Amino acid sequence: MSTTANSDGRWGRIMIRSFLAGMAISIGCCVYLSCDVKWVGAILFSVGLLTVVAFGLDLYTGKVGYIVENPPAFVLDVLLIIVGNFIGCLFVGLMMPYDAAGPLVDAKLDVEWYRVVFKGLMCGILMFIAVDFYKQRKSFLAIFFCVPVFILAGFEHSIADMFYFCSAGVYTLDALVFIVLVIIGNAIGGMLIPFCRRYMYEPPAETA
Repeated sequence: MSTTANSDGRWGRIMIRSFLAGMAISIGCCVYLSCDVKWVGAILFSVGLLTVVAFGLDLYTGKVGYIVENPPAFVLDVLLIIVGNFIGCLFVGLMMPYDAAGPLVDAKLDVEWYRVVFKGLMCGILMFIAVDFYKQRKSFLAIFFCVPVFILAGFEHSIADMFYFCSAGVYTLDALVFIVLVIIGNAIGGMLIPFCRRYMYEPPAETA
């Protein structure tokens, strides 16, 4: 299956979609860093996830929750998506260095590792809610609630953080560890609801 997927260009298409998703989230980060009023920037940040779901792009935090509902090979897709997302963030980050990114990154690196994971977990939950709501109802409503909530609450989004570090020009081991911790937290949070909903509802009644 993997060979077929590679030969028909599937991985290449994933890379293109994930690269564009990284750019879309980076646009949200740019407007957030440019806003003096924090809550306004948090709302406008939603343009990133809105673009992702509207155009069917591949964003790590929008895909990782569905690992529990897909075959094991889906994990490889998710790992490739992370790479594509990073390249998109790196591209925009290099082109758009923000002075505000430096202090933001310094503050993030000053947080204990277990809190970083937990903040990533909480963001992962919200991102799954936003994406799954769109998948089920074709509505952007949850995006305009979940995205500002994760930003204003101080939760961590691994792809957005990639942009902030790239924009600040911080490529250290500490930065890498931080991003990995957030990736792990996002994965736990993203998979929490789809995993639990297998067991937390009554099974449908059998019809005669």
